[in-house]
Amino acid sequence: METFTGCKPFVENSGFQAQRCDRVNKLKMDTIDGPIVDLVKGLSKLHFCFTLQSCWGHFLYKTMRDRRNTERLVSSATMDTVEYRLAYLALCIEDSAAGRELYRELKKTPEIDPPYIQFGCADWFWERQVNSYVLQVEPERHRTKDRVTVGYEEALRIQDVRDRFFFHLNGLLRTLIEE
Repeated sequence: METFTGCKPFVENSGFQAQRCDRVNKLKMDTIDGPIVDLVKGLSKLHFCFTLQSCWGHFLYKTMRDRRNTERLVSSATMDTVEYRLAYLALCIEDSAAGRELYRELKKTPEIDPPYIQFGCADWFWERQVNSYVLQVEPERHRTKDRVTVGYEEALRIQDVRDRFFFHLNGLLRTLIEE
């Protein structure tokens, strides 16, 4: 999210439902990172939002160069640094009562671990789709970068935050579907 910014206010978007329908119909689940397929599928059932992009968050290092790697990091005395490619969820949210409630709930998500989770907008998404918002797991000092190199201990912390982040989003989704 090299263009990550603070939250922008909702703007009028009379074409939201048509845009949502188009996006949901074009959604290819085989392009979604395996650990978040169910989350993206579930979000596609909600009438007041749609997913623009998402990423599980990937860790690359000497013996793991696969950019789609979803394996967990394990304790290692031999690794000093890890390249982290950020975990994120970019959504377009309808300016409606249900959409504003989702926005309020998503805005609370950084409370899980404020130094490592941000909620806001990304100019790149907003220019293509108004009312688009991004939740991301990234060290605050790197919040505007798509990938960073961090020490191995910090990578383990990021992995833990990422796991709690997506666990929280799945719980929020279950609550929204049950309503």
